Amino acid sequence: MNQTILSSGPLLDKRGRLIQTGYATKLVKAYDRNAIKAGKLRIKEWDYYLVYNKDFGVALTIADNAYMGLISATFLDFATGKEQTVSPMLIMPRRKLKMPSSSETGDIHFKNEKLEIHYTHEQGGRRIRLNMPNFSKQTSLFVDVLLTPTMEDSMVIATPFPKKRKAFYYNQKIIGMRASGSVNYKNQHYAFKPEDSFGILDWGRGVWTYDNTWYWSAANGVIDGKVFGFNLGYGFGDTSAATENMLFYEGAHKLDEVTFKIPMKEDGEPDYLSPWLFTSSDGRFEALFTPILDRSSYTSFGVLMSDQHQVFGYFNGKAILDNGEVIKLDNFLGFAEKVRNKW
Repeated sequence: MNQTILSSGPLLDKRGRLIQTGYATKLVKAYDRNAIKAGKLRIKEWDYYLVYNKDFGVALTIADNAYMGLISATFLDFATGKEQTVSPMLIMPRRKLKMPSSSETGDIHFKNEKLEIHYTHEQGGRRIRLNMPNFSKQTSLFVDVLLTPTMEDSMVIATPFPKKRKAFYYNQKIIGMRASGSVNYKNQHYAFKPEDSFGILDWGRGVWTYDNTWYWSAANGVIDGKVFGFNLGYGFGDTSAATENMLFYEGAHKLDEVTFKIPMKEDGEPDYLSPWLFTSSDGRFEALFTPILDRSSYTSFGVLMSDQHQVFGYFNGKAILDNGEVIKLDNFLGFAEKVRNKW
């Protein structure tokens, strides 16, 4: 497929519609919350960080969805296949979180009687700090991590929703940041070391329609002594101008369409913990994904619903760079998820 490369300039026109749809490797479009012409309660803004190594990981989210906000923290134990997630809700935050208009500048600070969290830019990287004394059953969670970029390229995409001209999603995924720092969970100390620990940022800003399902997968690590990672996704909006599928290995390598084939149980429900198959229309990403942990949650309250399955596991297969070089995936740890939201 022919994929459109975004040019620099404002993201939205005077009517609050996307000026251009497509992808880039940097935040070339300027997001301005004040340029949005849709209902203010439809705006969704979040910063999600995942930091992990072969043994454990943490996932932290700060989200302002206008009528509700979210501070979510997860500890992932890959050795046992267990996770613990706590997600305090915020009622009607409506810009109180002061989400930055760019991932490259601006910090986020939040503190209440239950937790304290900070996303800041410092020391040539991104520092993530969380202090949640009553994380779960009077168990505390403390995180202090510095993420340092290893490459200039990232995945950036501007996606429209064809039935709602003022709806859009502007998204950046930063892959392959080296992680250093510490985590304290259940009074046990865990260390991230930059030689084997990596971080991913999912930075999202937009106006969403009510009912959506998305598929997203990402991973990062070291292959043949070099940082390698990928971002894959689809499922919502009009992606005819570009996909968000991209490999990262000494720069960005663009892929066409990728499909997640999730196995089904006899009752017709997805079997998230059985092996998935990943295939691509251009033959450049083919892999078997073997799950080890399903970070799942289901929430239903009135007209609102969220059904999430973020599944961690190992990828085995191949990825082909733009120059034809084949990267072999051998028990490469990452995740794949299916999420449906009515929001």
